[in-house]
Amino acid sequence: MTPNLHNDFNFFVMRKQFLRIGSLLGMLAVALGAFGSHGLKGFVTPEAQAIFATGVQYHFYHALAVVAVGVLLHIRKTRWLEVAGWLFVIGIVLFSGSLYLLTFQDVMFEFPKAFVGPITPLGGLFFMAGWVFLFASTYQTSSKGLDGR
Repeated sequence: MTPNLHNDFNFFVMRKQFLRIGSLLGMLAVALGAFGSHGLKGFVTPEAQAIFATGVQYHFYHALAVVAVGVLLHIRKTRWLEVAGWLFVIGIVLFSGSLYLLTFQDVMFEFPKAFVGPITPLGGLFFMAGWVFLFASTYQTSSKGLDGR
């Protein structure tokens, strides 16, 4: 069997990209969590703080999932694993990003809640799809990885 160098290079680049993206997203989640705990008190309502905290929580969970995808791509090279990583990233932007915006809606931004509100569940669907693709990737035939499989 002839090795596919182009495919191997793409997986090498993607696993590094997911480790980088996941690390930056994790750092951002920690910074936003600290800001939410210390900087929001007295600035927004307790309900808005809870919304922000939910955004940070899911942001952090899925930043770790992106890092996990980068690590797994060192072992198993599958397209569905790569898709899972991008779905997690998009989910963070849509789900957590919309919750961050909703936190400041009454304080800083003038936009209709009806515009941002539907984005949150769409982000949740991306999160769920990411987990489905991660699961499905275990059934996909892998290009040869570090474990020899």
